[in-house]
Amino acid sequence: MRTTTGILYAFIWATAAIATKIGLVSSSPLLFASTRLFFAGIILFAIVYIANKKYPFPKGKEWGNLIILGLLNSTIYVGCCFLSLDHVDSSIFNLLLTFNPFIVAFLSSIFLNRTIKRNELVGMCLSALGLGIALYPYINDINGTLFGFITLGIGVFSMGIGSIYFSKIQMRLPGIVVNTWQIILGSAMAMPLSFLLEPDYYFHLDFYFGFGLFWQVIVVSIIAMLLWFSLLKEDPVRANNFLFLTPIFGYMLSAIFLGETITNFHYIGALFVIFGTVYSQTNMFGLKQKEIKIPVTAQIRTEAADQRATGES
Repeated sequence: MRTTTGILYAFIWATAAIATKIGLVSSSPLLFASTRLFFAGIILFAIVYIANKKYPFPKGKEWGNLIILGLLNSTIYVGCCFLSLDHVDSSIFNLLLTFNPFIVAFLSSIFLNRTIKRNELVGMCLSALGLGIALYPYINDINGTLFGFITLGIGVFSMGIGSIYFSKIQMRLPGIVVNTWQIILGSAMAMPLSFLLEPDYYFHLDFYFGFGLFWQVIVVSIIAMLLWFSLLKEDPVRANNFLFLTPIFGYMLSAIFLGETITNFHYIGALFVIFGTVYSQTNMFGLKQKEIKIPVTAQIRTEAADQRATGES
């Protein structure tokens, strides 16, 4: 079930860049990003609190956690990604997203005291090799500016931090509630920034703007993010490893909708990526994996949490 969820998430995430490119034909980047977050927040709020009326509102410290998640996952990540797509190709965008698993693996070892297993490390390296093979035909034709690459890098790093933060705080709220409020709060922070940083904003209410906005709001902001939070609750490192599939799906979609050519490099690279992703999720050959060692300080915190939970019950 986790693998199916991860593959579906990676496929939807690959469509996001194409939908954004379509929307940017008729809108400036930051305004488009803010509009996406605004409408996604309204729809989710209606679903969660008006249609169902069974989900709880956040309380106390949960509001602070949601503000941080909204800043990292919505305001910074979405804003930087939309801004970068105005300066780099969608295929390069999807490729650079795959740095996120390495960022998350590194941050997990520091903040979550999680040791990276052999199969996860080997799987990430195989997937990275596959992406390098797939990228080879484009080395001399990479279209992008330094500003675009830096902006995208900030967005990817922000998403990595958001993944670790969500896993560390262990919120008890349902995933749909977390997603609703992180988008609403992220939108509230993004709107004024879009007008401040983009004084020459523009948009045209046409098919390009409408289709791009619809896909980003319904499919990406709502469906994909719900899948993402369900994956993060199990394991942030394994969840982010599915992002290696995003460029492969991106190449396929670009060939179908944009008429781009798929070469043998793409096929070979795709095999490496698929094998690496599957291998990172399972111990295919029955090799003995290293145990995850919890440092003494983390173990004390865990035992204290268990004692509190026992006392509450």
